[in-house]
Amino acid sequence: MTELGIDTARVEGLSAYVHVPFCSVRCGYCDFNTYTNLDFGKGASASRFADTLISEIALAHDAVAPAGPLRTVFFGGGTPTMLPASDLAAVLAALTEAFGSPEGEVTTEANPETVTLEALETLADAGFTRFSFGMQSAVEHVLATLDRQHTPGQVAQVARWARELGLEFSLDLIYGAPGESLDDWRASLDAAIALEPGHISAYGLTIEEGTKMGAQLRRGEIPEPDPDVLAAKYEMADEALSAAGYEWYEVSNWAKPGKRSEHNRAYWTNANWWGFGPGAHSHLDGRRFWNIKPPIAYAGKLEAGELPIAGGEVLTPAERREEDIMLGIRLSEGIDVGATPPGVVASLIADELIDPAAAFAGRLRLTRKGRLLADVVTRTLWDAEEAS
Repeated sequence: MTELGIDTARVEGLSAYVHVPFCSVRCGYCDFNTYTNLDFGKGASASRFADTLISEIALAHDAVAPAGPLRTVFFGGGTPTMLPASDLAAVLAALTEAFGSPEGEVTTEANPETVTLEALETLADAGFTRFSFGMQSAVEHVLATLDRQHTPGQVAQVARWARELGLEFSLDLIYGAPGESLDDWRASLDAAIALEPGHISAYGLTIEEGTKMGAQLRRGEIPEPDPDVLAAKYEMADEALSAAGYEWYEVSNWAKPGKRSEHNRAYWTNANWWGFGPGAHSHLDGRRFWNIKPPIAYAGKLEAGELPIAGGEVLTPAERREEDIMLGIRLSEGIDVGATPPGVVASLIADELIDPAAAFAGRLRLTRKGRLLADVVTRTLWDAEEAS
């Protein structure tokens, strides 16, 4: 990795992300690097994909020598549980052999319809400790709009299995789908809370170019999400989750005490992680690099004995500082006031965007209103820093 200027002997606190790009159906809102074709051929096919990932892990082991074992591991996608549980277990075993047993959580995303009790047992035995179930909604017509394939009953079932096995689990929700009423959203929140997960994520729907919903929006078949409605649903979520004992710790994430996602904090705090799989991104000490996206080309590079890196960049000190502000302000602990001009701080307090008590204690911490306008706060703080 010397071409990226990385001192491989000094990489500390490394986490691993594993991207599995396969899905049974591509959801209308999804703009991730995912594919419904499971048979690209050779190492790019789902049936051979675990072996391909293991070969990438072996090459990464030769390229980086982290100071200590992995902190956390996260399997995302796509739908990792489109692969057999034994394949996911084999990939985790390869990571453990290469970098040491993870100190923290080992999570996989899972769509409820792709999981069986036997699969959860296999993954638990292999060392997985946490599951992130894609619930999205508890209302059938909203699930249909989002092209989700599971039923509300399947979410309850997998949650029950996880609890019986003593596994942590998180539920992901999406609000703002076309046709979703405030009552629909409240029903989804109530259903998620009733399942007693340790962690709940709630994301407002964004419609991206190149997605099915993007095309529907262009043709006038669906409306653009209304910012005022999204704000009302966010406030509803924060009130309901807070009342149920969940604490917000990142703008879109709430957790019971002690149940925050350690892996996600690696991203939000610009820690070190290596991403495996097609299109996966990595960050090592201010150096970013990313893999080739098409599975066939990705697998071909590995077959040739080469890391499948498509490109990289070294962040400047100014870029790193801007990211520290952008990511840090989204966390409940906020960021140091530092050199932020008192007039800027006073203005943010007057606009009810930051907590005055925290500001007087030297921290810039978003209020609920500030969370809804986090981008505005970020730009204000960065403009002030550039001007100083």
